[in-house]
Amino acid sequence: MTETRTALVTGATSGIGRAAALKLARDGFKVLVHGRDAERGAAVVKEIEAAGGSAEFFAADLTDVTAVRELAAAAGDVDLLVNNAGFSWFGPTADLSSDTYDQLFDANVRSAYYLTAAIAPKMAERGTGSIVNLGSMAGQIGLAGGAAYSATKAALASLTRSWAAEYSPRGVRVNTIAPGPTYSGGSSRERLTALGQTTLLSRAAEAEEIGDVIAFLASPAAGYITGAVIPVDGGRTAV
Repeated sequence: MTETRTALVTGATSGIGRAAALKLARDGFKVLVHGRDAERGAAVVKEIEAAGGSAEFFAADLTDVTAVRELAAAAGDVDLLVNNAGFSWFGPTADLSSDTYDQLFDANVRSAYYLTAAIAPKMAERGTGSIVNLGSMAGQIGLAGGAAYSATKAALASLTRSWAAEYSPRGVRVNTIAPGPTYSGGSSRERLTALGQTTLLSRAAEAEEIGDVIAFLASPAAGYITGAVIPVDGGRTAV
């Protein structure tokens, strides 16, 4: 009998996180659905269970280090960690308040750092595991108005390489995917549609397309991929 694998997906109550949670559940993972909104979390769990999958909701404010550590402890041994939670801010550099700056780095970088710090060593002890970080094309190219947000995503790409060097020799694969404009509920559809026109495919992605790549990286088919930053951006960063 095949042992059930467990995936912790942060920010899984909407957008890319939700799409990834649904796909991973279909692939046989028990999904630990993280979010801050219990009602939305329960809806994702119900959707997974209705399709025959297994899921459980965990609430945590990932801008709070104590809450991050408590989430890791509650999750226990996981086979896959998807560091997806976070938010974006775009605007003139001079308009970004110090509070919002701190919140950006706390939510986008620090939460992933301390979840990985709590979970990756246990994966390494077992000799197996996978971590997928959600970067962005904004972390790979210059976008006017995106300095701080882009820096958080570039930080995740850098952390991915360092974590791969640290943990992959003991069986833990660590990768980042860098989506382009994606209809995920985080920005206006009009803005995303316009940004999608700048890609080689002339469109924005659906959240499910990003979720599929996350699921691929978690699968045995990606068994020789680690330390990579994989663009899923319609070719936007290729030229």
